Parts: sequence; C-alpha cells; structure tokens
Amino acid sequence: MQKTYLARREERGNDWNQDWYVVDATDIPLGRLASNIARVLQGKHKPIYTPHVDVGDYIVVVNFDQVEYSGNKRENKLYRRYTGYPGGLREATLEKVLERHPTKPLYEAVRRMMPKSKMGRKMLDKLKIYTGPEHPHAGQEPKSMEF
Repeated sequence: MQKTYLARREERGNDWNQDWYVVDATDIPLGRLASNIARVLQGKHKPIYTPHVDVGDYIVVVNFDQVEYSGNKRENKLYRRYTGYPGGLREATLEKVLERHPTKPLYEAVRRMMPKSKMGRKMLDKLKIYTGPEHPHAGQEPKSMEF
C-alpha cells in the first residue's frame, strides 16, 4: 500500500532545499505574475507540498518597473485603506501608488493571494522585489524562472 508523504516541521531543520529564483517581470501582466509567485512561495510547485509546513522557495523579482498593466488600470484601479478614524477611508489610484511606492502593487497582489495566517506572513518574507535589473542576492546563486 502506498502512503502519502507529509512534510514535517521537525525534519526541515535550517535548510529545507529552499531554492532561490529570479523572475524578470518585463512585459508580464501583474495578475499573472502575482499568482505564479504566490504558488512558488507556498511550495505548491513541489511534490512535497504540505499545507501546514512552509516548503516554498525564495523569489527575487527584477525589472518590476516594466511590468504590464492591462486596460486603463493605471488611471482607474483604486487602492483603499482605512485609517481607523471616522471618515478615514483613503483612496489612491495605481498611478499615485507607483509614484510613492513602486513595488507596492505586486506586494499587495501577492499578499492577498497568500494564506491569512502567521505562516502566510512568513512565506511573504521570502519575496524580494526590485524595480531595476540589479539585486543584492547574487550570493544565494538564484536560478532563472520563466512564467
């Protein structure tokens, strides 16, 4: 009889074969990029995927300033937040968000696709986003990944 393998946190140790990948975001739609990144961060691309253990990999996104936005999203897409005070709803268009925080749209898109738990927040720490082609993670010898 064949048994299903379940990864265990105790077996993980300090190094669980967590690979590093570099993704070039040039001309990739934001949503497609975010969904593929969320899948890799959670480890769903591996045969040892286990929902209650973090088996995902690290992702380094470069050239995020050249990502593609379909339609009129730059002018029409709104990012909303609430300050906690009465009447404290704040809205900003994608264009304004990109001016202040150039990597926030991808971070928010991926964050909303991750599990809403402590482990999901820990998985999100493995995402590194850079607007240009340079990144400081050459020491980890990241592999190139295409979406």
